[in-house]
Amino acid sequence: MIHRKPLIAVAFMAPAVAMYLAIIVYPLAQGLVLSGTDSKIGNPGAFVGVSNYVALASDSDVMRALGITVAYAVVVVIVQNAVGLSLARALYIRPRVRQLGSTLILVPTLMSAVMAAFVWNSLLAPDGAINSLLESLGLSSLAHVWLGDPSTALWAIALVNIWMFSGYSAAIFLAGYMNMSSELLDASSVDGAAGWRRFVSIEWPLLAPATTVAVTLSLIGSLKVFELPFVMTNGGPAGSTTTLTMLIFAKIFGGQGSFAYGATIAVLLLVVVVLFAGVTQSLLRRREERI
Repeated sequence: MIHRKPLIAVAFMAPAVAMYLAIIVYPLAQGLVLSGTDSKIGNPGAFVGVSNYVALASDSDVMRALGITVAYAVVVVIVQNAVGLSLARALYIRPRVRQLGSTLILVPTLMSAVMAAFVWNSLLAPDGAINSLLESLGLSSLAHVWLGDPSTALWAIALVNIWMFSGYSAAIFLAGYMNMSSELLDASSVDGAAGWRRFVSIEWPLLAPATTVAVTLSLIGSLKVFELPFVMTNGGPAGSTTTLTMLIFAKIFGGQGSFAYGATIAVLLLVVVVLFAGVTQSLLRRREERI
């Protein structure tokens, strides 16, 4: 009976392992193999070794897209989680509106990214609601062609991303608040800790696990952003919103039909996501242990 236990365990694990290999490992391996060829549409290509990676290292378009992607992710992660944390705290200290508020803040998250992009395209249009509002407030000098100016297009898209997913971050932080010890918070109040002091000394350290989850998820999501720049600007103007995912799409479906080079950039994106998420999570986990 004792000897059968390992076999039973293997039998239960086998379907999950098989699905993981088929759904995760196999496509990943195929992408790596494809990046080592010169495959294009209608041409399976031949093995070319690391030629695509050598070309990628000196490709100014790739380096620019990498810089845009990282800058976009940094801004989105910081602002989205700051807004989410603010919303979570506001709901935590107002129990009467917490249930309704925690539902409402998730409404943008439930929208399709494509639908949200179309809605915000109309709001950010030169004659859209945002410019009209600024003009009605006597701030016509601030009216702008938000998506047509290379200096503002990327940040306008970041604004939409933050609008969509701040509620998601808020839900994670609110769960962290709800897991806090009420005795500890009451004791801190008795000791005179309140407002900003209580947040910095008590709440923020106790939110360390929630911070790790919220920051890691928002970082991964923002590094892989595609739908918003694709629908709102199609990578323009002047390539100012061409992220790595947009560049992959352009290389494969933008006329060149280069499956292999697109797969090579996809491998670069995978490395960037794993590297940034791994380092960030490691640092935040260490912070949790110190606390």
